[in-house]
Amino acid sequence: MSRSVLFAALAASVIFSAEIAVAQQQPATPPATGPAAAAPAPAASAANPPPPAQTPVEAVPAEPGIQPAPSAAVGKEPSVSLTLPHDLSPWGMFMNADIVVKAVIIGLAFASLVTWTIWLAKSLEVLGGKLRARRAAAAIGNAATLMQARRELGHSGGPGALLVRAAEEERALSAGALDHVSGDGLKERVASRLWRIEAAAARRMSRGTGLLATIGSTAPFVGLFGTVWGIMNAFIGISQAQTTNLAVVAPGIAEALLATAMGLVAAIPAVVIYNVFARSIAGYRQILADASTGVERLVSRDLDFRTLPPATAIAAE
Repeated sequence: MSRSVLFAALAASVIFSAEIAVAQQQPATPPATGPAAAAPAPAASAANPPPPAQTPVEAVPAEPGIQPAPSAAVGKEPSVSLTLPHDLSPWGMFMNADIVVKAVIIGLAFASLVTWTIWLAKSLEVLGGKLRARRAAAAIGNAATLMQARRELGHSGGPGALLVRAAEEERALSAGALDHVSGDGLKERVASRLWRIEAAAARRMSRGTGLLATIGSTAPFVGLFGTVWGIMNAFIGISQAQTTNLAVVAPGIAEALLATAMGLVAAIPAVVIYNVFARSIAGYRQILADASTGVERLVSRDLDFRTLPPATAIAAE
């Protein structure tokens, strides 16, 4: 009898503890009204324990026509409102470039204009000089004496006529000494004067080509300076915008590279034109050397005629 009472008391205490635990897990609900309130809740028994309580999740219905805002992605760059240039033509890039890059591009454009101006002017000058030198060299080569060459050339200008006149002047200055000395001194003096005339003519023809060499050698470096300055500004803009989007980076770099392109546009024609003029002036100087050699032959022939009888010398003239 005592054992059954003890077991009944133990079962009652377990059931009471279970009811307290269930009451603590279930949320408080407002008192129900109506007929359902009068019905007592069935008591839990040891054979049928109550199901474990679940925490209710209240679902909030979304209003029609409104989409829920997406959650922000972790690590995504902040959106930055930027105004990108729409005109990426060479003129548009020039107008959007920095003031230093603009100055570099304008200077290189002016250098390119100077290059083509020198090409046009020197081409006409070299062509005319070659034609006059060839005519003078032909007249000197066909003449038998220095006086005959002077008659052929007349009062025409150009280095060829200067060569003949210089030889005649030197022979006139040495006429008094030729009766007592040989003509070797006269030949040396004539050769010296002819060489100076030839060098002066070649130097005069070469004027302006040094500027082409300067433009050809310095224009790429000037364009590179503009490119470096433009890329520096592009990186500063990237830092201020706090984005590495290619659409933001590309326009600034393209504007910077425009300076290098202008440097190459100015340098490549300058180098090519300089080399063409160097060969043309070398050919012009060779024609003058042929004319100078012809004048020296005429002077030597005139000296030889002095030893002949007067009738033979007059017939030779």
